[in-house]
Amino acid sequence: MQRLQFVLLSILLVLFIAPLPVMAAEVLRVSSSSLLLVGDHNRTYTVRLACLQVDQSDEAEAMAWLKSELPRRRRVNLRPEGSSEGVLLARVTSIGSDVDLSAGLAAAGLGRLTCDSPQA
Repeated sequence: MQRLQFVLLSILLVLFIAPLPVMAAEVLRVSSSSLLLVGDHNRTYTVRLACLQVDQSDEAEAMAWLKSELPRRRRVNLRPEGSSEGVLLARVTSIGSDVDLSAGLAAAGLGRLTCDSPQA
């Protein structure tokens, strides 16, 4: 009886502790300098880069920069900051990179950060 309990407990621990594969969101389209369409194999989301303001005069160049950083199907990590009119506001980072895309656009001189940097 104790052996059976041990086996069942071991199976439960393996199921709950073993790392599960993570399905990251994928970029489907860059719609503007701060607006993305992403999907997670179940649904699609419209995502606006949080804490970013791009001047109209920099729109085309900022969009080209963003497209170069986020080719179609690039996997991204979304850290939600809120929502506005049905659009998710999030900090977006490419998987394998530590650079927040809003901060990247600001560092490239193509936008301005409008809120504090996230805490590490």
